[in-house]
Amino acid sequence: MTAAPERPGLRERKKAGTRAAIRHHALRLFAEQGFDATSVEQIAEAAEVSDRTVFRYFPTKETLVTVDDYDELIAGSVDRQPAGIGPVTALREAFREVLGGLGGGELAAKRERQTLVLSVPSLWAASLPNVTGTRETLTGLVAGRLGKPKDDPRVRALAGAVFGVMLTVWFDWADDPALDAPAALDAALAELAKGFGEVA
Repeated sequence: MTAAPERPGLRERKKAGTRAAIRHHALRLFAEQGFDATSVEQIAEAAEVSDRTVFRYFPTKETLVTVDDYDELIAGSVDRQPAGIGPVTALREAFREVLGGLGGGELAAKRERQTLVLSVPSLWAASLPNVTGTRETLTGLVAGRLGKPKDDPRVRALAGAVFGVMLTVWFDWADDPALDAPAALDAALAELAKGFGEVA
């Protein structure tokens, strides 16, 4: 019998709640006033915390938008996928699991953040390390699935294709708020899996 996952302690839950509240108010103010016109002081006041607390959770104003833990969640989900399935299918299942676990509010906030990144030059510049980090994460996950080095041509092709599909869906989502981005990503990865000879 598998043990139930350990529930985070009260301290961890309070910290997660504070972090979520700060980001929620930051995104609301960015939408109302614009990113550049919103100060950290205004965000702190709205979240009823000190400026210092905001910076404890988010080192810069840009990280309120650019930083998340989705790469870690995707990697953890890929690790739990059956060994017999191909890398694109494993990634498809991981995206399905992680995005499917988000509530409507979380999905809306994710879209809001991505739209901000695409529309504010300073945020696009600040997000580049995260974007390249995601590409490297995908490359490492594909390499691990195939048992090949990261610079193997097939690894690079598969990871690059998944990365391209993911970016395309995120761009489409920024343009169309009504798009069901998780479903669009899932359908695109299913087609990609077929193209690479995996059963989808």
